[in-house]
Parts: sequence; C-alpha cells; structure tokens
Amino acid sequence: MIARRGPNWWHSAIVRGTGLLVLDFDDDIVGYSTYGRNRVPSMPYSGEIFEIYLAPEQQGLGFGRRLFSATRRELAEHGYLSTIVWALADNEKALAFYRSLGGQTVRRAEERFGSDMLTRVAFGFVSAPVR
Repeated sequence: MIARRGPNWWHSAIVRGTGLLVLDFDDDIVGYSTYGRNRVPSMPYSGEIFEIYLAPEQQGLGFGRRLFSATRRELAEHGYLSTIVWALADNEKALAFYRSLGGQTVRRAEERFGSDMLTRVAFGFVSAPVR
C-alpha cells in the first residue's frame, strides 16, 4: 500500500497540507496515517483520520495502536478533540481494532469503489487522546 501510493500521491498530500504521520522501522516506512478536519460536517466530530495503514508484517505488535494514538494527539493539538474514522464493513481486523480502542459505531454508509458498492462503518472517539 505504501509503495502503491507512489511519489505523486505523497507529494500531493504534503503540498495540500494533509496531516501525515509516517512510521518507520529499521529504515523502512512500515505505516502511515493521514488526518485533518472531519469531512462530514453533519457528524458531531471535529477531526477525522482519513487513512491509517500498517504493513501486514508489522500488525499485532502494538505499532497500530501507537500510530492511532499519535494521530489523535496531533488532531488534538490542532483543536480537533473528537475523532471519526471509517473502515470497510467486511474488514474484521479493522473493526476489531477500532472497537478495542474504544470506538463507538456511529454510522454505516454505502460507497462506490470502482464498480463495487461497499459498506463503510464510522467509529467515533470523543474521549481525550492517550498521552
């Protein structure tokens, strides 16, 4: 996923001012998150984690939790004290991950990805991020 994004995507994210955290391990980028203001103003959350990704070989080691917490802290430092994050409904690992962090399911929505209609689940976080 990291390599598939390509240099143009990374450059564009930086130029647009998208919040971006990168996790490196042993001189390799193994994860990242993008974040900013919530894109769904009708939902009562100020911040949003747009993407959070961790290479499969790094999952289950606590890095995802640390990346999530660091992203929430960054959002809070910019005044976004509540956070929303979306996951695909058929991604059981992601759903379990956000539940384990205290996320509450706050919405389900259908979205077209190419020719497929997929269900997304929104998790809301209102407590202060872990320091």
